Amino acid sequence: QLQLVESGGGLVQPGGSLLLSCAASGFTLDDYIVGWFRQAPGKAREGVSCIGIGAKYADFVKGRFTLSRSNDRKIVYLKMSGLEPEDAGFYYCAADSNPHNHFCTAVDREGQYDSWGQGTQVTVSS
Repeated sequence: QLQLVESGGGLVQPGGSLLLSCAASGFTLDDYIVGWFRQAPGKAREGVSCIGIGAKYADFVKGRFTLSRSNDRKIVYLKMSGLEPEDAGFYYCAADSNPHNHFCTAVDREGQYDSWGQGTQVTVSS
């Protein structure tokens, strides 16, 4: 299992942007499918997006959120724009280390991931 660390959360006004980062301690993430999930208070965790060869996004973030990898392939970024109060919650990244998995086929497949970060909190409020 990898040790994953998320960062970049914080307080932002509606319509604002945040850049979340997911880094693996001592490893590059180039060979892993990385997913982002979020959980709002009182709600179940839901899949937001994932990146392998290509990326997928939940319908509720399409056009607003973008995944990318750093040049050194050590960090996966989630750029969030047009944030709405409904986007608030804890955001978690997760990694799938199965060497046979290269494509992210769905954003909500929690069971495929074997490493999880501790989360970073996103608050959207005026």
